Amino acid sequence: RRATGCGMSDLAIETRGLVKRYGQVEAVNGLSLSVPRGAIYALVGRNGSGKTTTIRMLLDLARPDAGTVRVLGMDCHVDRVKVLERVGFVSDRPLLGGWTGEQLVRFNRGFYPRWSDELVARYVRVFDIPMKQKFHNLSRGNQTKMWLLLALAQQPELLILDEPTAGLDPVVTDQLLRVLVEDVASEGRTVFLSSHHLSEMERIADWVGMIDKGRLLLEAPMEDLRARFRRIQVAGVAEVTAPAAAMRVRRSGASTEYVVRDGAEEFVDALERDGATVLQSSPMNLSEIFLECLNAEVRDAGGRKE
Repeated sequence: RRATGCGMSDLAIETRGLVKRYGQVEAVNGLSLSVPRGAIYALVGRNGSGKTTTIRMLLDLARPDAGTVRVLGMDCHVDRVKVLERVGFVSDRPLLGGWTGEQLVRFNRGFYPRWSDELVARYVRVFDIPMKQKFHNLSRGNQTKMWLLLALAQQPELLILDEPTAGLDPVVTDQLLRVLVEDVASEGRTVFLSSHHLSEMERIADWVGMIDKGRLLLEAPMEDLRARFRRIQVAGVAEVTAPAAAMRVRRSGASTEYVVRDGAEEFVDALERDGATVLQSSPMNLSEIFLECLNAEVRDAGGRKE
């Protein structure tokens, strides 16, 4: 199932130079994303980093000030109705009024050609949703589950979720992540989700885009991130020239720690040839990689004129 490469015709979502301003605030700044069809793509970042604004532009709920957006090969503004027929969406602030779950199912059923009542019944059981209660009387977690039910029953070609685990307990979060992998992506459909819960995204994502202050810090397959980023601890050499790919060097007493973005094996070989003792060369998790990219961006901005 892993989607690790993409040509131009294989993109479920493509943005180029996307910009969105609210007054003097630049919520999204030159964002270019390439989301392969069939992938689970996680757009990760801090709260307020531009994730929700990006999703709103993908769905034509907000118009970009500059740049282009294509969803499933279509212009999301010109072909808005066609796009929405093939895209399921779960908001981070679900608002579906005073209807019960049963009423919402009846209302939504007629709008989507691939709607499945069998899936409705399945996810009512899986998520234990009280279908006879009015939406606005549900807990935040049950509101999120209700919106998920409606999106999944559409059997969308592309499923877009904005902070989908917000308000969900660990058991339901685990159920949701399993559903995205086993029921959606396994059928070749695309999942695009935003989150600041990086450990959850690391469990399921094929691709990751890291965003901060509206800028894309990094976009890569998850497998590449795991292979490229290493934390190396060294003892025994007083002065070692850090490689160009070193994102950070920290010296403490007789040891030195390097965070290396690429070329870790070559760097370790060079250290050992120079007489250093490599204490550890370990992979980094997604949270650690994000923090290092964020800190590198802050350091670069310190010497960069905006």
